[in-house]
Amino acid sequence: MAFRTGTGNGLPLRRIRVPRWAEQRGTWREARPALIDAALKRAQSRPSGNWFVLAGSREIGSARPFGRTVAGVEIVAWRDESGALHAGPGACPHMGAPLSEARVQCGRLVCRWHGLELGEDAGRWWRTFPAHDDGVLAWVRLDAQGGEDPLPEPVVPHRPRPPESIDAVATAIGVCEPEDVVANRLDPWHGSWFHPYSFANLTVLRAPEADASSDADDTFDVAVTFKLARGVGVPVRASFSAPGPRTILMRIDEGEGVGSVVETHATPLGTNSRGEPTTAVIEAVVAHSPRPGFRMARPVAGAVRPLMRWAALRLWRDDLAYAERRYALRRAGR
Repeated sequence: MAFRTGTGNGLPLRRIRVPRWAEQRGTWREARPALIDAALKRAQSRPSGNWFVLAGSREIGSARPFGRTVAGVEIVAWRDESGALHAGPGACPHMGAPLSEARVQCGRLVCRWHGLELGEDAGRWWRTFPAHDDGVLAWVRLDAQGGEDPLPEPVVPHRPRPPESIDAVATAIGVCEPEDVVANRLDPWHGSWFHPYSFANLTVLRAPEADASSDADDTFDVAVTFKLARGVGVPVRASFSAPGPRTILMRIDEGEGVGSVVETHATPLGTNSRGEPTTAVIEAVVAHSPRPGFRMARPVAGAVRPLMRWAALRLWRDDLAYAERRYALRRAGR
């Protein structure tokens, strides 16, 4: 397969020949469960520093607080007058009111039940959590839930520079555990079979050995064509790696959009009313291209982001079914 780096002015589209779905080459021999499980175990052994992705950065503003349960802990997040991110327990220490329904006044939370003001200096009875905003995602550090040695900041993969990229964050929730989400992404062989509307002619060029000993060797290299219309697509070469126990990184290495990344973060939420674990898939897509047309699109990024989120959620509609099925089989001991 020939690739272009996307530096020219011509369109990156290619006419593609796609076999009928049932006539594709089977990938089940290559998609060995032992290989995928070994890659998952290596990912789970990498440190997170107890950092969990909370939401997309744009979801948390200064006008009203944001609430989400992470690893069974109710969290409230908000921004002060300078835009700095803060996070703390989601229940008011006075009588347990939901602080996600509080008001933000002068950078502090004001509880709706009795007007108690809370902030970084609230004291021992209500202590905030370490929070980090990397410009795309908002993170919270929960040391009791993570159980690791804490890190001062989360491990954030290298991304294209903000002035040269467009980012969007999509969130979907499923009945599974983070490892089921990570395992889904460590199985690139399912791409053309499970997502024929988006991918064609997917070939895993290189997979890590089951006993890979270094992070450099622990990468899946894939050649794939992103389908745009019938018989038309964009061929690329991409790599998949797991920089942390709840994160999968896809990076385009050759072809159109070289340098673009997709970060898939699996955040455990808690249990539902049936006692089943729920996980939020928070996926950040950071698109980059040196083409003049892409630079012209950046001023209207607000109109592009909903399309990027739609494309991500379309894939996760199926991939969450995969992850949920994997969890159900594990629970049944199969």
